[in-house]
Amino acid sequence: MSKKIVVVTGSPRKKGNSFAMTEAFIQAAQAKGHTITRFDAALKNMGGCRACETCFKTGKACSFNDDFNTIAPAILEADAVVFSMPVYWYSIPAQIKGVIDRLFSFVVGGKDIAGKECAVIVCCEEDDMSVFDGVRVPMERSAALMKWKMVGEVLVPGVLNIGDIEKTDGCKQAAALAEKF
Repeated sequence: MSKKIVVVTGSPRKKGNSFAMTEAFIQAAQAKGHTITRFDAALKNMGGCRACETCFKTGKACSFNDDFNTIAPAILEADAVVFSMPVYWYSIPAQIKGVIDRLFSFVVGGKDIAGKECAVIVCCEEDDMSVFDGVRVPMERSAALMKWKMVGEVLVPGVLNIGDIEKTDGCKQAAALAEKF
């Protein structure tokens, strides 16, 4: 069954390792017949949630008019959401954290977003797999809170420089993730 999948990336490096994995996932998902809408959060004009709790009062997800208001409708309509990012300082990069924090608007606005599938594609410089905990745990908890089904995660350590992903099976893992949707 064809699904609408929103992919949100969090890296500002267009030729970086997480972008390479994102591309591999998108190509494999499209080959399966899924419709992909991609948002590169680091290249958008968007900040974090301001906790004003006026979400959807103006007809838009956020009362502050920025690029989240283009991402929110796509997430509402999606069957699945994939977050792709590098680990920055043992956590989710700010570029994508703003999107995640602003998912709060759906709760405040009374929008039913339960039942979606989600996944993460993540890479980091270090070889220690516990480095991923700062991304994996908040994403798993967020998925549970929103009643989303976490269908998979691709966690690739040991990549820093552009092109390092080619020395791993990260792109192959990302493409295989498409099979889970």
